[in-house]
Amino acid sequence: MNLFDRLIAASLPITPKPIVRHFARPYLAGETLDDMVRTVGGINAEGFLCAVSILGEFVTQREESEAAVREYKEVLDTIQFRKLNSNIHIKLSHMGLKLDKEFCYQNVRTLVTHAREHSNFIRLDMEDASMTSDTLDMYERLTEEFDNVGVVIQACLRRSLEDAHRLAKIKANVRVVKGIYIEPRNLSYHDKEIIRSSYARIVEELLGAGCYVAIATHDERLVYEGYNTVDRLGLDPSQYEFQMLLGVDAPLRRIIRDAGHRLRVAVPFGAKWYPYSIRRLRENPTVAGYVFKAVLNPPKD
Repeated sequence: MNLFDRLIAASLPITPKPIVRHFARPYLAGETLDDMVRTVGGINAEGFLCAVSILGEFVTQREESEAAVREYKEVLDTIQFRKLNSNIHIKLSHMGLKLDKEFCYQNVRTLVTHAREHSNFIRLDMEDASMTSDTLDMYERLTEEFDNVGVVIQACLRRSLEDAHRLAKIKANVRVVKGIYIEPRNLSYHDKEIIRSSYARIVEELLGAGCYVAIATHDERLVYEGYNTVDRLGLDPSQYEFQMLLGVDAPLRRIIRDAGHRLRVAVPFGAKWYPYSIRRLRENPTVAGYVFKAVLNPPKD
């Protein structure tokens, strides 16, 4: 990754939408429920599990969250009706966390209840550091009533090992990620090797405590560390899973599957694809460089 690509990534908001759509297409299932069904069905046919999310975050009106709850209930109904092998994951900022915590909790509780009726599962995504404590608190509150809910830990945050100790005590269902949000140095590690070490240590802490862990990474070194940990602990493949994003390193995805491990693919879809795509391209400035080249040399009609 070089300075040029970083500068291009910063200019993405003024990039024409058709260009962004072209480069973002591999990472998205599409805009409609039918697009989601088609994508998840194809991934399931290859022997992978899925986790569906509807694009959207940081709502400013209660009505937006209420609409999202209705849409997610329809997703859960569709997953059951179409016999898809998928659960869902949600952002609390989409459910109204920044508007009112209790309003958000009731929205999430409605969805977790609906998921339980379908024998399905919901994971609370982890967002920026301003929401970490609220997300963990809400997760623990939900676990007092439900067993079909999980949460996420970001290895880049300095607090996360302590959070892992907290979650280990209640045998939490946890997805471990490196973390994509740019946080100040007093809150997060900025050194890649330290983040890797933090990630591996958190995974080992949680698996060793008997938690179900989703090892969510595209970093082959961390996949290797995950292999070592589950082997050392003598775990059955039903006690953990690997996770990857749609459109990212499909060959590694197949390698993990063929080695006998469960792998779940995150499948985002929805009308709000543009802000999601800008964020994803900003996370990968090298790809952003390709977008810039496409702007200079647009496809001929």
